Formats: sequence, C-alpha cells, structure tokens
Amino acid sequence: MSHDKIMVTILEDGTIKMETNKISVASHVNAENFLKECFRLAGGKSTVEFKKGLAVHEHAHGEHLHAH
Repeated sequence: MSHDKIMVTILEDGTIKMETNKISVASHVNAENFLKECFRLAGGKSTVEFKKGLAVHEHAHGEHLHAH
C-alpha cells in the first residue's frame, strides 16, 4: 500500500477491517474523520492495531487511539 490509501475488507463474519500505511499530513484530518465516522456508523466494538515501525507517536482523541 502507498500513502493516502485505506483498504476496506468485509470479512465473512461481518467484521469490517480497515488497513492503511502512512497517511500524508495533507490527508490526515480527512482520513481521521472518515475512520471516526465509520466507527460511529458501524457501532459495536472497535479496535486499533498499529504496524511495527509505522507510528511516530500514538494518542487518543476521545475513545479512538491512533498514530501520527
């Protein structure tokens, strides 16, 4: 995957899986808002896993943890 792409996969059990590598500074806010809205609309439990070496630092906005 290259910059500024979010891969969305619907698994057989109905789980929605989203994967991304680095997101550019210019697209970060839009990507963050998109993911937050997806979490809200999907409801239920959401989890975030970070790929090793990808995050510069991690922090939470409300209940959603993410990295820059």
